Amino acid sequence: MTGMLLEKSPRHAAADRIVEWAGQCVQCGLCLPVCPTYALDRNEAESPRGRIAIAAALARGQADPTAQLREHLDHCLGCLGCEAACPTHVQYAALLIETRSLLGPSPRRPQPWLGLIKRPAWLRTLRRIGRWLALPRWQDWLARQLPTRSPLRAALRIMPATAPAARASSDDTNSGQPRLALFPGCVASVDDAEAQQAAVTLLQAAGFHVSVLPAFCCGAMDLHGGAAAAAERAAHRVRQAWTASGATQLLSVTPGCLGTLRRALPGVSTIDPLELLAAHAGQLHFHPLAQRVAVHLPCTQVNVAHSEGAMLQLLRRVPGLQLSTLPRPPYCCGAAGSHLLEFPARAAQLRDDTLRQAATLEPQLLLSSNIGCRLHLAAGIREQGLHWTHRHPLTLLAQQLKSPHADVQSQALRETDSA
Repeated sequence: MTGMLLEKSPRHAAADRIVEWAGQCVQCGLCLPVCPTYALDRNEAESPRGRIAIAAALARGQADPTAQLREHLDHCLGCLGCEAACPTHVQYAALLIETRSLLGPSPRRPQPWLGLIKRPAWLRTLRRIGRWLALPRWQDWLARQLPTRSPLRAALRIMPATAPAARASSDDTNSGQPRLALFPGCVASVDDAEAQQAAVTLLQAAGFHVSVLPAFCCGAMDLHGGAAAAAERAAHRVRQAWTASGATQLLSVTPGCLGTLRRALPGVSTIDPLELLAAHAGQLHFHPLAQRVAVHLPCTQVNVAHSEGAMLQLLRRVPGLQLSTLPRPPYCCGAAGSHLLEFPARAAQLRDDTLRQAATLEPQLLLSSNIGCRLHLAAGIREQGLHWTHRHPLTLLAQQLKSPHADVQSQALRETDSA
C-alpha cells in the first residue's frame, strides 16, 4: 500500500509540498552543528539536510521506502533546532510530518504502549495498580531483565515512583476576567497534574479565570509517528473541546503539545501559561528559596513555545534561588515523544549527555517543563544514583507563591525544600 502511494506521489498534493519544501534547502550545512542525531552518528543521512534529500527522493518516487531509509527518518527527534538555524527557513517540521504520513506508522512503533499512555484513565489506573503491587521497589530490577531495545524496559524506567496527583481542577470563581482554558493532555494530565494545578493557582493569583478541559491526547505522537488519520481524529476532539469551553485563550503546561494544538486550532491564541504569568509578574510575589537549581530547556519550549525567557524571568523573582541553565549543546535529551520507547538505547545516550552537563552545575533541583523530558531525565537520575529532585518550573513557582491561594501542600513542599 505504501509503495502504491509513493508511486503516485509526484501527483499527490502532499508529495508536491514535500518536494517544494525540500527545494528550499541549499545544503549549506548550518544545521549540522545543532542536530543531536548527526552528533551521535556523524552520518549525513542522520542530519537534517540528509533527511530532506531522502524525503524528496521518496516523494518523487526516486527511492523505495526501505527499512534502512525510513529508519533515518524515524531517528529524527523533531527537536527543530535545524529550523532555528536554517538561513532559508526550510519548513522542516511540516516536511517531516508529511513524509512520515506518506510512509505510514513504522512497524517498530510500540502501538500497545502508545495506546495505553494516550488514555489518561487507563494510565492512572495502571499507576495505581503499580503502587498497590509496590512496583517502585522492583521496577529497576525488572527493567534490567528485559532486552536493551525493549519498549517495555524503557516504559518501566520512566514510570514515576510516586502516586499520581489528583487531576487539576478548574477555578470556579467568576472573576469577570476573560476565561482561559487549560488543556491537560494525556500523560501530562496524570504525571504533571501537580504542575497543571500550579498553573491554575498562579493564574488565579494574577487575576485570571481558568477552566480545565477534559483530559485526552492532542494527537502529537500520532502526528509525528505517521498516523495521520488518528492525529486528525484527535484534532477534531480538540476543536470540539475548545468550542465548548467558551474560552478566549488556550494554554498547555506541556510545550510538546503546543505545536499540535496550534495546528488543530489555527487562529486561536495557544500559549504556554509562563508567557501570561511573566506579563503579569508584578502581581506575583514569592517566598525565598535558597537552592541551586539547574534548568533544562526542552527543545519544544525553545523552538515551539518560545517561552524560555518568560520562565527564567519568573524564576529569577524567587529570592535566594541560584539559577543556572544547562549548557547547549546538548540540544535534546532524547525523549522526543515516543522516541524513547522506539529507540531506547539512542535516547539513553542523549539523556546521559544531558545529565553530564547538568552535573557540572552541581544542582539540588532539576527543572524541566516538558513531562516526557522530565520522566526520561528522572530515569537517568535514578539509574546513576544522583541525589537531585526534579519538578516543573510552575510547581516550584506555585509552592513559593505568597498568596491566599497557595495551599497547604505548597507550604509542605517549601518546608521539605528548606530541610
